[in-house]
Amino acid sequence: MSYETPAARSAKDSDAGDRLVRVGAVVFFVGAVATLVTVAPLFLKTEPFPSVAYAVCMLMGVGFVIAAAGVLRSIAAQRAAAAPRGRG
Repeated sequence: MSYETPAARSAKDSDAGDRLVRVGAVVFFVGAVATLVTVAPLFLKTEPFPSVAYAVCMLMGVGFVIAAAGVLRSIAAQRAAAAPRGRG
């Protein structure tokens, strides 16, 4: 049994959502840097990177999905905190 108030519990959920957004932003940034590094040889007319380097570029999408999950988790926590409690 939890002795926390619903407001305290929703604040923790909101913090978890904020943390997911931050992690998603970092992962997205790593993917963006990898994309720039991978595309650079095409403009510099040098030997392109191996296929594994192109796979790292997919981190942009993964980071976006993680951040979106964090936003949805924060929304759910705020809606739960704002929902009217049952009669009693």
